[in-house]
Amino acid sequence: MQNKSHQNRKRSKRRTIYCLVHGCYLHSVSQKYKLYADRAGQLQERGMGRQNALILVTTKTVVPLENEWLEEFWCDQCQQTNWYHVKKFNRTYEVSVASPELWQQASGVIHPDGNLSVGEFTRRHARPPKLCSKF
Repeated sequence: MQNKSHQNRKRSKRRTIYCLVHGCYLHSVSQKYKLYADRAGQLQERGMGRQNALILVTTKTVVPLENEWLEEFWCDQCQQTNWYHVKKFNRTYEVSVASPELWQQASGVIHPDGNLSVGEFTRRHARPPKLCSKF
């Protein structure tokens, strides 16, 4: 039988992701949404050489970005949730507010403001009607 303190050492540590405003721990409230590059410039921004980026995008169409994703977090101090772009470096994390451009690179995620290519008239009319209560 194993010692309980030995078992606890095997557990994964909490990710060290903190609020940009208050510095308190952020609680994840969504899954991780992986990011993909579909243009050579996106790979070059991440340190890849121009020639290699062009070849990779030409041959693969989209390239998964390792150790980068979008995730929604809750802050106890702000009392709200926000979407963040998370980059992992070894055991540290760099967090920034998710920009609209990053939503275009995410897979399987619905933009929090709805489909940006849909006009306001269509969005408004696609909502279910509010039911009136006669009680």
